Amino acid sequence: MIPLDYYLILSALLFTFGVIGVVIRRNVIIVFMSIELMLNSVNLTLVGYSAYLGDPTGQMLVFFVIAVAAAEAAVGLGIVIALFRLRRTVNVDEINILKW
Repeated sequence: MIPLDYYLILSALLFTFGVIGVVIRRNVIIVFMSIELMLNSVNLTLVGYSAYLGDPTGQMLVFFVIAVAAAEAAVGLGIVIALFRLRRTVNVDEINILKW
């Protein structure tokens, strides 16, 4: 059996990579992928603790997180397509629709 520490270390690394991707990258699609990576690292933590404690509650919560992530990806992709049609770019710095 794999120790819980390995799951938590891997989850922390994935979350860190996701945060770095959100902060450093300027492409909207890469930012969304980084957010998905952070959500998956939280899912890994939930499943790790759920298996460690022998309680299926964490695994059930993962299904809700996956459903929210799928909805976020669908809505986000629609927004990206609409912004690309309007501005002809997916660069975060060049999209300033909400500025006066």
